Amino acid sequence: MTNTITYEFPLNERIRVFIRLEQLFKQFNHFLNGTSVWDKRAALNVLLDIMAIFSRNDLKSELLKELDRHGKVLSKLSQSQGVDSEKLSRLLNDVSRTSKNLYASSGKIGIHVMESDLFQSIAQRSSIPGGTCSFDLPEFHYWLEQEEAIRLKDLQQWGTPFNDIRNAIELILNLIRNSRRDTQELAKAGFFQISLDHSQPYQLVKVSLDKSLRYFAEISGGKHRCTIRFMVPSNDEKRPLQSSDDVPFTLSCCQF
Repeated sequence: MTNTITYEFPLNERIRVFIRLEQLFKQFNHFLNGTSVWDKRAALNVLLDIMAIFSRNDLKSELLKELDRHGKVLSKLSQSQGVDSEKLSRLLNDVSRTSKNLYASSGKIGIHVMESDLFQSIAQRSSIPGGTCSFDLPEFHYWLEQEEAIRLKDLQQWGTPFNDIRNAIELILNLIRNSRRDTQELAKAGFFQISLDHSQPYQLVKVSLDKSLRYFAEISGGKHRCTIRFMVPSNDEKRPLQSSDDVPFTLSCCQF
């Protein structure tokens, strides 16, 4: 277990969507591995959230653009002195392979799931609070009571076509996070402001602080400027207040 808590703030909509999907894919895998009826219900709810994001975004196109940009940046780095050529070669191969897999995937990502009558029924009823009870969807109730192998097979079948997207998101976010430049900072009276050079491809701001400190970081702003406020959680259900103390933290401005 790490002794720090890290707060991330994406600086553009593309990275914001990628991080949301990353979290949803992790949730899906967690509940997929659970064996209870409630795990399977939760896994399906997460899959519905994933599909909702896909319906509003051309993710395949966005990911291919980002992978192409990252490939160009890595290729330029190969001409620099002091670069680990072996590691760089592996990264370039990862980017190239991931791009090829995405190009090879045909049709709209996720549309296959709606070919299942059961999944369609669950999706339609899920917009109603508590709308997937046994009396609403007896077929779903029957499915939930089947052996684990049957339920797992169906969930894996519905989730597998998203794997290329998931792998691409993981690769891109790892490249961005590992490009960070860490500095030790001090937020005077719980307040700190960052000015970012808009000519640089900043994608993500990370704030890390020791778990023993009784604050949480509230980050706002955009690609030119970010504001960080360290807030003290309330014990009496009132709104958190900004700390009046000076707060030490690690700042990471990730660009790639």
